[in-house]
Amino acid sequence: MDMLDLLLFLFLAALGWFWFDSLRAIEVARHAGKAACNRAGVQFLDDTVASVALALGRDEMGRTALRRTYRFEFSDTGDNRLEGRVILLGARLESVEMEPFRYLP
Repeated sequence: MDMLDLLLFLFLAALGWFWFDSLRAIEVARHAGKAACNRAGVQFLDDTVASVALALGRDEMGRTALRRTYRFEFSDTGDNRLEGRVILLGARLESVEMEPFRYLP
């Protein structure tokens, strides 16, 4: 095995790790968005989230981690679409933000 083969193998291994880590992060974000909607009493639409940003950040221990931002849609009345965001830092949920909506008891 020469150096080029080793570099190719390492690149493919890193790509595989990133892909599997991204799948896990999507599930965490989807669950967090759905839970936030349930707590707020609104409808989580399409049962999905979409990635909108990827950046490097530092966790509370000062380690570098990936900060992922996901967008989801929800409805407060059933006939509109509002936007929410889930931000993950590494494997940890950092925040969930939702557009202001009308609360109907």
